Amino acid sequence: MQCNLICSTVSLSMALAFAMGANIVNASSHREAPFITSQPKVDGTDFYMFRSYEPGRENNITLIANYLPLQDPYGGPNYFTLDPSALYEIHIDNNGDAKEDLTFQFRFKNTLADISLPIGSKNVSIPLVQSGPLGGSSAALNVKEEFTLDLVRGDRRSGTRSAVSNTASGSTTFGKPTDFIGTKTFGSVDAYNTYAKQFVQSITIPGCTGQGRVFVGQRRDPFAIDLGRFFDLLNFDPVAGGTARNILSDKNITTIALELPIECVATAAEPVIGGWTTASLRQATLLRDKVPSGLAVSAKTGGAWVQVSRLGMPLVNELVIGLKDKDKFNGSKPKDDAQFADYVTNPTVPAIVATIFAGANVKAPTNFPRQDLVNTFLSGFSGVNQPKNVVGAEMLRLNTKTPVTAAANQKPLGILAGDNAGFPNGRRPGDDIVTSVLRVAMGVLCTLGDKAAFGCLPADAPSGTLPYSVGGANVSAGQFTSGFPYLATPVAGDLGE
Repeated sequence: MQCNLICSTVSLSMALAFAMGANIVNASSHREAPFITSQPKVDGTDFYMFRSYEPGRENNITLIANYLPLQDPYGGPNYFTLDPSALYEIHIDNNGDAKEDLTFQFRFKNTLADISLPIGSKNVSIPLVQSGPLGGSSAALNVKEEFTLDLVRGDRRSGTRSAVSNTASGSTTFGKPTDFIGTKTFGSVDAYNTYAKQFVQSITIPGCTGQGRVFVGQRRDPFAIDLGRFFDLLNFDPVAGGTARNILSDKNITTIALELPIECVATAAEPVIGGWTTASLRQATLLRDKVPSGLAVSAKTGGAWVQVSRLGMPLVNELVIGLKDKDKFNGSKPKDDAQFADYVTNPTVPAIVATIFAGANVKAPTNFPRQDLVNTFLSGFSGVNQPKNVVGAEMLRLNTKTPVTAAANQKPLGILAGDNAGFPNGRRPGDDIVTSVLRVAMGVLCTLGDKAAFGCLPADAPSGTLPYSVGGANVSAGQFTSGFPYLATPVAGDLGE
């Protein structure tokens, strides 16, 4: 970001920080639409996009897409492999037209070793994914997880496709670590860390100079919020806050992480990029009436890819899109987001909050259409993360020229607290989301009195300065690692509650 742009946002950042207070929580998408609840392996939970802040890697960006929510770490014996029948994608729009210019496609393959033991006079297949300790050797591993990674330039289905390769070996097949079954299987938490780090792999990206990195594997869920109370009609005082608890502290997710050179994803003419992740399934599924032996052979799939999950800007499908259109949104593309505009310009959640807490004299904003929310969810903010020729569409937006903030100096409220490298200029693992979005929804931007920027004035948001908080556990960069893939070690199967 050029200095004049940074300088123009400092007073806004400080004013927002003062208006929004210091209560901090994280955000996520878990079971956000009716259909996706039946397909957890392709349910996206979180999407992050930020300039890498690992020392020495600042000329890269990191993209993290989390899938398969609410993993109980003790969920054996089959644990949490990703779906070999699915297509997982991370998309980048680098010219503001709401269409993907780069798509990174992940396909997974799980291979059964079929380890057997001599029982009496017969060799019998074991019922577990491991026959003994893992880590130093894979001889006891019964299921091997691998994936391929392709880069598509242009349209995700008709564009030019090239395989991404392992820089060291030249292979186009990458390994994925086994989930953290437990400390007896892997020896200890430290031993699992050592094991998982082997799967952080350098990659060569066709058409790009420099090298990137990839990691796919289980991580601790970074989502931290009092989820049950939040959806129980805000079963706490949103102004005074409430007892903070992170009910997902012992859950895991599966992470797809990419680190890419900035020059690979952004152009000289446009430093702002947009990103989102999707998952797709084949159009047809045929269940077998006679299932043969092997992995994932209960059904046959075919036909065109059908998108069933979509995630860019967090909380949109949970708290903005109407229930009748949640599945439709998951199957849609950003270029068609005009069909959902009413949910942003005339939002319902502020009215629900005002109704629930009418006794506390909480009132919803009255400025319609809500230009402040259009900026937040669809276009980005001028001088911060808005492309020069933006087409309004829901996605996470990042200005790749914004200087990196080191982990120790990051402010969880991001730009709202004067940290220009944080949300909504992309999103880092330690950035606050839920409290910020709730307060913006209730009109905090209007209270700054800049109608030209936000389309509203203080009188339009009579409750806009209230210190809304949604409970949950506080989040900061210190809860994550300071290097790729940034998210914390998963909870071990024998240590989860």
